[in-house]
Amino acid sequence: MAEAGVLETVPRTMTKETELKKELEKLVETILVEEDYRVEVTDEATRILSVLKELKFKKSSKVVDNTVIPEEFICPISKKIMNDPVVLATGQTYDRPFIQRLINEGQRTCPQTQQAISHTFLTPNHLVQEMISKWSKERGVELPKPVVDDDADRVYLKSLLEKMSSSLSDQKEAAKELRLLTKRTPSFRALFSDSTDAIPQLLNPLSPGRANTHPDLQEDLITTIFNLSIHENNKQLIAENPLVIPLLVESVGSGTIETRRNAAAALFSLSSLDSNKLVIGKSGALKPLIGLLEEGHPPAMKDAALAIFNLCLVLENRVRAVQEGAVRVILKKIMDCILVDELLATLAILTSQQEAVREMGLLGAVPCLIDIIRESSSERSKENCAAILHTICLNDRTKWPAVMEEEKANATLSILAEHGTSRAKRKANGILKILNRAASITHTL
Repeated sequence: MAEAGVLETVPRTMTKETELKKELEKLVETILVEEDYRVEVTDEATRILSVLKELKFKKSSKVVDNTVIPEEFICPISKKIMNDPVVLATGQTYDRPFIQRLINEGQRTCPQTQQAISHTFLTPNHLVQEMISKWSKERGVELPKPVVDDDADRVYLKSLLEKMSSSLSDQKEAAKELRLLTKRTPSFRALFSDSTDAIPQLLNPLSPGRANTHPDLQEDLITTIFNLSIHENNKQLIAENPLVIPLLVESVGSGTIETRRNAAAALFSLSSLDSNKLVIGKSGALKPLIGLLEEGHPPAMKDAALAIFNLCLVLENRVRAVQEGAVRVILKKIMDCILVDELLATLAILTSQQEAVREMGLLGAVPCLIDIIRESSSERSKENCAAILHTICLNDRTKWPAVMEEEKANATLSILAEHGTSRAKRKANGILKILNRAASITHTL
């Protein structure tokens, strides 16, 4: 109804526009010829210019529910506002599902210009996407839900995966497109779980031991694996493929920092399944993850720390982490006030290992833990510090004097035993009992 209304008003609009232009022409002639023209003449000319501007805008727009939609927001194929604008090889913008369907049907010319298209890759038009988003928010217009065409998506996925066995330039273009699609479109991620061949095809360009031969290609493919791992049904499928975990482990240690970060993030995501924790741990992932944490790139450190924590929830991986030097690296980061909450949680888990507790004592963990309990505002950090300190006190009497000194000076543990979380109170009271017994024995002697 609204579109018909626009079409009906076009002749009237053109007539009015012509009349206004004639009137404006007379006014401009008066201003140019007559030196003593009235001020009202310029006011009228300004008014007509404003009306002409508004008419021009309406003429190049659509109206839906009494809201004027700019023409550049409308898909030339669907005639509706675009949800996922993409640019065709000819430079024209379309809504992805509709142009994709035509491409999948074999069309190789631009629907608007009829030019032959040199390739079928669709580039997201982020500028138009942002303009549509801003425009809709400002006017309270609800955008249509994305059109999901599973059949078209399957055909497109198949074509992209086939390019992974083609030329290097085809591989790179397809990898970029897959990275983007798996990031933005949950339904596209889900398609991978329908085929056991999809993952091997995706990783075909990466050779184990030489994954970073083409760093940009490696980055796009590893990031695609990370995007896919977010989908719950993909986690087991990905981890069971013999190519994936070794390539992720290799990529944590070599590649661009974005590659290494996303490889760590993928291992974290996959390790949410207990069965995957063992597989990843046995693959040697902890060594490069600890190395990435130690190197100190801020975003990458967070992903590495989360992956290490998840893996260490399994006893076998705690042993591996301690053997690979996790205690030294983690404690150094905590002392440098980096990712304190996250790393204290991992350190607390590692106290189940006798060697880890011994290392903590040797590396000066006790004063660091006491400082955090006394000064931190994080209840979680205080709780984990108390748990770690309790285990150290149970296993190493040589640390008792330092803890006693702190308690005499600041009553740090007594305060925590009164005001901490339930677990923190329990651990603080446990330490105080150890100290009281030690004091009693000393007094008796």
